[in-house]
Amino acid sequence: MTPRYQLVPAAYVVLRRDPDEILLQLRRNTGFRDGFWATAAAGHVEKGESVLAAAVREAREELGVEIAAADLQPLSAMHRTEATGDPIDERVDFFFTCRRWTGTPRLLESAKAADLGWFRLDALPDPVVPHERAVFEALRGGGPPAITTHGF
Repeated sequence: MTPRYQLVPAAYVVLRRDPDEILLQLRRNTGFRDGFWATAAAGHVEKGESVLAAAVREAREELGVEIAAADLQPLSAMHRTEATGDPIDERVDFFFTCRRWTGTPRLLESAKAADLGWFRLDALPDPVVPHERAVFEALRGGGPPAITTHGF
C-alpha cells in the first residue's frame, strides 16, 4: 500500500489587458523560485475556502484589486510535482484568467515580491516559474488543455 499524501491546492489569477499582456510579479524571500517571474496573484487555498474565493482573496491581498468570482475564467487545472518524494510535494493549481477588475494593480506584498510588470505573451521575462511558463506559452497558442500535468 502506498503511503497517503496530500495535494496542496492553489489559485492563480492571470490578469490580462489588451489581447496579449499579462501581469507578473518578481518573487523574492518566499523560499520557492525566488528571482523568478510568476503570476501576479496566486496562493494556497485555505481550509474551508473555495478555489474561487481564494482567487478573489489573493488578487485583493497581493494586488489591491477587487474581482468578482463571475469574472474569473477557468484556464486550466494543473497537477504537478517537483519530484521530491515529500508527502506534500504534489500540487493542484487552478489557473484563471481575468480581464475585469476594480482598482489599479499594485505591489502590496513587497516583502515577497521585488517588482510587478505587464508583459506580452510573446515577450515574457526570464526566468519565469517553469510550470507557469508552460501555461503562459499555451495561452499564447490558444490556451492549454483543461487539465494539464507538469513534472511527472
